[in-house]
Amino acid sequence: MSAPNATLTRVKHSTTQQTRRGHRGPARQLGRTLALVLPVVLVLSGTLAVTRVNWSGNPSDSVLTATDVSSAGAKKAPRAPQDVLRDQLLTELQAENPSVALTHLQQAVDDRPSLARHCASIARALGRAAVRMYGPTRAQSYARPVCDTAFASGVAAAHS
Repeated sequence: MSAPNATLTRVKHSTTQQTRRGHRGPARQLGRTLALVLPVVLVLSGTLAVTRVNWSGNPSDSVLTATDVSSAGAKKAPRAPQDVLRDQLLTELQAENPSVALTHLQQAVDDRPSLARHCASIARALGRAAVRMYGPTRAQSYARPVCDTAFASGVAAAHS
């Protein structure tokens, strides 16, 4: 059989259960599920994020999202008087000219003194809008001392 000096060696077999080649463990199943689902989630979330961005630069061209649609049926909060006045004067500036809008701003502040603290910000908004419509030189020609020359500072801010 064997030589007298040779020792027999035994191979010790592991007692741990090894997974069969065809058996899929829970980690592998989870990995495959994530590999299929994760790209879909990332694409959808990226698409939704891009549609939310206002690419036009004009705040009036905002995108209507699903949350806006769901809240459209809800009662809207009343707008602040200074916001209403600013929007009216910006519309008037586009329809007429900055001089008319500034005159009406001064009249509104005289009629409602509570609007005086918002006068400068409204006049600056009018100045920026005038630069967009008429250019910096012509817009500056409409400047007058309404609300501490805030219209002129709005023109200067939009020009630089």
